Amino acid sequence: MDNKEVLLLKKALERQKKARIQAEQILEQKSKELYDVTRHLQGVNERLEYLLNEKASELDGVFINIIDPYVVMDLDFNVINMNASAKEFLGYDHTTASINLAALVHKDYVEYTAHSMKSLMEIGTLKNYRAKIMVKDGTEKFVQINSSLIYDKENNPIAAQGIIRDITKEWETKELLRQQKKQLDIIVENSPLGIVLTDRGRIIKTNSTFRTMMGYKEGELQQKCVKDISSPEDVENSASLMEEMNTGKLDNFTVVKKYVRKDRSEFLAKTAVSAFKNREGKVEYQVAMIEDITEQRSLELQKEKLLKELEHSNKGLQEYAHIVSHDLKSPLRSISALATWLSEDHKHVLNEQGVNNLVMMQEKIEAMDSLIDGVLKYSSIDIGSLEIGRIDLNAIVNNIREIIFVPEHVRIVMLNPLPEIQADHTRIHQLFQNIISNAVNHIEADKGLVTVSSKETATHWHFKIEDNGVGIPEEYHKKIFEVFQSLNSQQHSTGIGLSIVKKIVDLYEGEISLQSEVAKGTVFNFSIKKL
Repeated sequence: MDNKEVLLLKKALERQKKARIQAEQILEQKSKELYDVTRHLQGVNERLEYLLNEKASELDGVFINIIDPYVVMDLDFNVINMNASAKEFLGYDHTTASINLAALVHKDYVEYTAHSMKSLMEIGTLKNYRAKIMVKDGTEKFVQINSSLIYDKENNPIAAQGIIRDITKEWETKELLRQQKKQLDIIVENSPLGIVLTDRGRIIKTNSTFRTMMGYKEGELQQKCVKDISSPEDVENSASLMEEMNTGKLDNFTVVKKYVRKDRSEFLAKTAVSAFKNREGKVEYQVAMIEDITEQRSLELQKEKLLKELEHSNKGLQEYAHIVSHDLKSPLRSISALATWLSEDHKHVLNEQGVNNLVMMQEKIEAMDSLIDGVLKYSSIDIGSLEIGRIDLNAIVNNIREIIFVPEHVRIVMLNPLPEIQADHTRIHQLFQNIISNAVNHIEADKGLVTVSSKETATHWHFKIEDNGVGIPEEYHKKIFEVFQSLNSQQHSTGIGLSIVKKIVDLYEGEISLQSEVAKGTVFNFSIKKL
């Protein structure tokens, strides 16, 4: 090898040496960079692991502290995880026993649940699934579940998660409302009154009673307006009232109007209309209650006619009673005068029997005169003859003490202060006088006592007049209030006094009754309606 070749070889070795040194320097630099990257990646990884642990901890906290029951299950309904709320609500713990949620579903909802799960698998979410489930203690619960699928890295569904909300009370409330609505619908449909729901004159709904009244089938009236089924003469007035209701001036009103049936015949009805308002106070609907009063009005007209005829008849009866009274009393006066003249002019030729006969004749004349007066008083008692004023009953009883004959051995006592009432003075005086005098006249005890007492109720004054007289046999307890019924043939008894009492009590819409026992006394109870 010559020198030139040796020199070239040396230069080549030097270049290789320099290249090796340079490569070593580059390798050393890259190694340092790789080390730095490795250290950085280690730091990042540690940071990521920390963040992952932190997020996992946060997620566990959220999972545990969710207020509503939260469950994670596999696609066969087996529970994988559940929070404390779910354990408490369902009564199960997945850490101590296997739980399959499908087994909790009520049999009535099994098919619906299967359909809902199919929808969850297809869409990925399930909202507002509602069903009935059986919890561990056997209680039935209504729940609403919002659920979604959980996917793996390849986007394959591996589980499902869901939040359960207990809607049992809400469901029960809705069921109660549904039942109440059903009951209300039954009541409305079977009501004896016609019921119509309208919106500004347009018929929305009717019950069967109204459809029967009108002669229409179901659905036919919903094509009509109220004016279409109303008599033309009533349309304007009804429209005016409805306008006041729609503007808020009226909440309800009642009218009597005629309706036109499908066959064009008419009937009279009382219609009560009420407004149904929304929360803002705006009228949304009107509800009308319709009562057919055609027959009732006919009866009222007949009643008015009968009352007028009765009034006319009573007036004629009173006039007749006055005429009869006058015509009967005239001959009585003549007979009385003749008897008196006979007694005075011929007493020296009459024996004792003849004088007694004339005395008996005068007594019979007096009894007949009293009887005529009684009939006249009885016939004159009617509602039209009353003059209402304020009466002190204490003064009435005191006055009766003075004007009737009260034997020395008989006392008339008021057990409590009697009230002041609104009534006709003459009739009330007749009422108390007839009962008190009747009591006084029938006392045979050595010490006679007649007591008067009263009490008040919301609608009536109640009175009791009690005596210790001879009493009234039970067979007379009802007859005694009839005209011309008397217990005995007492000289001054006409048999009209207590019938007048009954008529006055009836006039004041009260009641009268008696309790009596022979030889022990009688109690009269009667009432007078407050005016």
